Amino acid sequence: MTRFLLGRLLGLAAVLFVTSVVVFGTIHLAPGDPVTFLLHGRPATPETVAALRAEHHLDDPLVTQYGKWLGGVLTGDLGRSAQYHQDVTALLGSRLPGTALLVGYAALLVAVLGVGAGLLAALRPGLLDRTVLIGTGIATATPSFVLAIALVSLFSVRLGWFPGPGGGVAEGIGARLHQLTLPALALALTFAGLLARVTRSAVLDELGRDHVEVARARGVPGRTVVRRHVLRNALGPVVTVGGTMLAGLLISTSIVETAFDVPGLGSLLVQSVTAQDFAVVQAVTLLSVAAFVLVNLAVDLLVPLIDPRLSPGEGSS
Repeated sequence: MTRFLLGRLLGLAAVLFVTSVVVFGTIHLAPGDPVTFLLHGRPATPETVAALRAEHHLDDPLVTQYGKWLGGVLTGDLGRSAQYHQDVTALLGSRLPGTALLVGYAALLVAVLGVGAGLLAALRPGLLDRTVLIGTGIATATPSFVLAIALVSLFSVRLGWFPGPGGGVAEGIGARLHQLTLPALALALTFAGLLARVTRSAVLDELGRDHVEVARARGVPGRTVVRRHVLRNALGPVVTVGGTMLAGLLISTSIVETAFDVPGLGSLLVQSVTAQDFAVVQAVTLLSVAAFVLVNLAVDLLVPLIDPRLSPGEGSS
């Protein structure tokens, strides 16, 4: 386990290093003068241009620029936002709680709706199974921005049950969760449909195992068979796919946060790309990749605890 953990941490460092090189190189090799992007079309004197080039080390070789930028990242200095005129670290800190709450809410919905629907479909063959398959197929095939439009139109405009976009940040955790219900649903439904199908397949596979048939033949109650012999063994693939989906939720927040005007990392990334705020784009991209790899590492460590038949690392594979 220790060797596996050290190997994965080294892999995490390698992935982040390659990502940093790609992100830095792609942005700095883009056509045009970086000073033009920093000025956003504003007129500037030669002295101002020279000061900007010196501040961002634009006259240094590209390798030197990367080294100074990477050194700043490792010490917590992610640069300064040209759009918001504040440190990127502070900017990310102000946006991270909103995204974390949205992703956590959506992950809870994915787990409840996905696992619940998958169990119902596997344990109730026939009409209910077909209904779940049709519903999850529609949810999986529908883009999140289409879900956002449909949810706002129905539950916000027509029924008035939930607030629509642009209402500001609500005060209090209850009001905040109520405000984030539609964004969380728009973010979660596609992933819930996928998880429901994975859960259904895993449960059906376990229901056909010999030890399950023996338990039934011995007169063990059906609920006990499902709880002790089916669910535990079926949780391995469900947790593995669910962990990957959790990382996918974080990456998918850009569309939903923009559609519902949620002040989070996703909407910040979209705004920064539009405004060519390179420091923020670099920071959000690195943070997203780090979260994705860390979630996969956590899944690899968790799956063997759920299913001892698997060794560390078999979950993600």
